[in-house]
Amino acid sequence: MPTVLRIGARPELWPESAREALKQGPVIMVEPNEELAKALVGEGVSIGGWGDFTQDAVLVIPATPIEELITLVDRLLGPGGCPWDQAQTHESLKRHLLEEAYEVIEAIDRSDAIALREEIGDLLLQPVMHGQMSDSFTTQEAARTVVDKLIRRHPHVFGDVDADDAETVLRNWDRIKQNEKGEQPQSLLAGVPKAMPALLRAYEISKRAARVGFEWPDLDAVWDKLREEEAELREALAAGDARAAESEMGDLLFTIVNVARWLKIEPEDVLRQMLDRFTERFQAMERTAPRPLNELTPEEWDQLWVAAKRAV
Repeated sequence: MPTVLRIGARPELWPESAREALKQGPVIMVEPNEELAKALVGEGVSIGGWGDFTQDAVLVIPATPIEELITLVDRLLGPGGCPWDQAQTHESLKRHLLEEAYEVIEAIDRSDAIALREEIGDLLLQPVMHGQMSDSFTTQEAARTVVDKLIRRHPHVFGDVDADDAETVLRNWDRIKQNEKGEQPQSLLAGVPKAMPALLRAYEISKRAARVGFEWPDLDAVWDKLREEEAELREALAAGDARAAESEMGDLLFTIVNVARWLKIEPEDVLRQMLDRFTERFQAMERTAPRPLNELTPEEWDQLWVAAKRAV
């Protein structure tokens, strides 16, 4: 019987069994792949055609880059692999997952396609690490789970359900998700991770609540609520009630998030962009200040800030 190998274009990742098999019979590539062919030739392997086919033939199928990444991670985690990778756990990798996600966001904000490609790759490594180090599932099984889920939750694409707009899609998604959880209804807010950044979590919670009708009638009503929360915060401050002031500040911030939602503005994005602008302008003031910042007069601060806003 012919031997079937699925290998990629990086010989470093070929298992010893594959190297031995490549020596046994005529090697035939099942589909063209220039990179893999070059790698095979570089390793001293002669590539034949289908005319060379025999029962001893070695049929080579090009592995995808994703498959190569999984193979690489298995190598790092396995015997003779990397001590640092082998020492990692799901818990120790949490911060790396967050760091890589934020680096992807930065590349998007800069509209830097080259950096985005690299950062997406770095981010992709994280779920593969989690999948391959797990005792209960693999990366392939996690991928199968999400494929099955997306097919179930897109009946307007893969079934006969009509959904002409995004709001209908989201309502269907929530209904299907509820049905998947069994007979006991779950809160629509149960799926919002508590570990999310607070501003992002507030935005998601407000969206989900609004989808089922917990909503103001119009934007003017949201502005009225904002003024109401501002007044309550001022009252708490005037009364010297620190605990009430904290609570009212939270209410005010949540209402501002709802204003953003009504305006179809992602508050997390615009706040991050504003902080980037502020940072650049402040750093410009640091570079151009005539003396240490803590020695500047209010008038000099104003002049420097106006100049920085013009420059950045």
